[in-house]
Amino acid sequence: MSQVIPEGWLEQPIGNIANVVAGGTPKAGNPDNFATPGSEIAWLTPADLSKYKSKFISHGARDLSQEGYDSSSAKLMPKGALLFSSRAPIGYVVIAENPICTNQGFKNFVFTEQVNSTYAFYYLKSIRDLAESLGSGTTFKELSGATAKTIPFRLAPQAEQKVIADKLDELLAQVESTKARLDAIPAILKSFRQSVLAAAVSGKLTEEWRGKTGVSAWSDRLLSEVTSNIVDCPHSTPKWSNNGKYCIRTTAFNPFYLDLTNQGFVSEDVYEDRIQRLKPEPDDILYSREGTVGIACQIPADVELCLGQRMVLIRAGVEVSSRYLTIVLNSDKILSIVQSKTIGSTVPRVNMKDIRAYPIPIPSTEEQTEIVRRVEELFAFADKVEAQVNTAQDRVNNLTQSILAKAFRGELTADWRAANPSLITGENSAKALLERIKAEREAIKKQPKPKRKAFKKKTGSKQMIKVIEALKEAGKPLSGQQLLVAAGYPSDSNTDQLETFFLDIRQAMTVDKSIVKVERSDDEQDWFALAKSDTNE
Repeated sequence: MSQVIPEGWLEQPIGNIANVVAGGTPKAGNPDNFATPGSEIAWLTPADLSKYKSKFISHGARDLSQEGYDSSSAKLMPKGALLFSSRAPIGYVVIAENPICTNQGFKNFVFTEQVNSTYAFYYLKSIRDLAESLGSGTTFKELSGATAKTIPFRLAPQAEQKVIADKLDELLAQVESTKARLDAIPAILKSFRQSVLAAAVSGKLTEEWRGKTGVSAWSDRLLSEVTSNIVDCPHSTPKWSNNGKYCIRTTAFNPFYLDLTNQGFVSEDVYEDRIQRLKPEPDDILYSREGTVGIACQIPADVELCLGQRMVLIRAGVEVSSRYLTIVLNSDKILSIVQSKTIGSTVPRVNMKDIRAYPIPIPSTEEQTEIVRRVEELFAFADKVEAQVNTAQDRVNNLTQSILAKAFRGELTADWRAANPSLITGENSAKALLERIKAEREAIKKQPKPKRKAFKKKTGSKQMIKVIEALKEAGKPLSGQQLLVAAGYPSDSNTDQLETFFLDIRQAMTVDKSIVKVERSDDEQDWFALAKSDTNE
């Protein structure tokens, strides 16, 4: 961390300024007793904060009394405490708006009232990278209690803390507002692109052009009538190689664009076997029919590939261009039909007979060319805007940390300090403040600790089972977190329990081959399902 701090500030180990309190797992309650009304205590895990953006938190993900835990064994953090996640990952931070408990994935900081909680909140956000670098461990990094106490804390004079906190509230609210507006633009561009496609396939995009040129009217044809071939993929899993010819997965599919990054390879023999039905050629259309259904893209020039699974190869006939046909297949005209024809809950899919029956609007070849030109021109404009938005988003995402860094170098309050020397010197200085904090903490230590009554509730405990058994009981695919719970592991599993869980998954997937990982392009989590033989419509 930079040593540049304003004159009159102090940098101290946080353990000299705040009590560092590790979270803990509450003990199971006595089954003969029940929690009394009003004894509910919120209990947080780091996962509860993974997408939490607010500065304050007033409740957790669970109620100890409702799960049969003994609340007296949990460490109750007071209102105003800084709840700081110390593992998986390190550095989430919120202010407790009311008394609250945390699991062992937290190292919490309890300051006296002489440290502004919002000031401390922003400071801890500013040092997340530093805190992560202090973590240790192999399976995942964890910040120990001893190490947490050594985190450097920059102590500004008390009046300046309030000024900094208020300025950061104002500036970062503006950043979040800007970020929200930028984050909304991709959805607007997606809607714009679909509007372009809708206008293209309905004839509205070229309505004026058609009136000037006097070209012939449109006709509706079935997809099978305007293509020379529609071929389903081989119904087998390819034997993968480290090099050779591309074998495409549907993860490569984007509307109009085939992404060959991270695609697999097969040997020449496997390639020849998989192209027996039809050898893919440049400009042919690849269409996803299982999983994420309804994406059409074209094979780029100078690429040899064969089909993996869950896809269809479409070759345009003489009446229609491949590019125009790709526009139609990606439009809402066809996507609405896809939604109505999709079957299967575990693996959504559309039948080949339904694909062959897609209604395709066919204008003249001249108008198809004009439609393609206009769509590409409008899409290029949208792509340019999207690139500018991405650049702006990167800048805004870096802006928060930049502002925080300036704040704790004293740059945001330089003018204020110059105008208010009496509020940062003498009895108002950071040095004097530190002495008051130390005195207050010592006084608190000498006070007798209040006794807390243990509230307990009857509950049952679930035995841990193999992941294959958990999936059988569930009868459906589960995310990694859902599978952890279904297999009977506690949500705050310790390191040994998590390692046992992951070893069980690895054994089931790679050795027993009893479960498989499920592809879900709309979900960032890993999902798992029971293994079964491939089925195809």
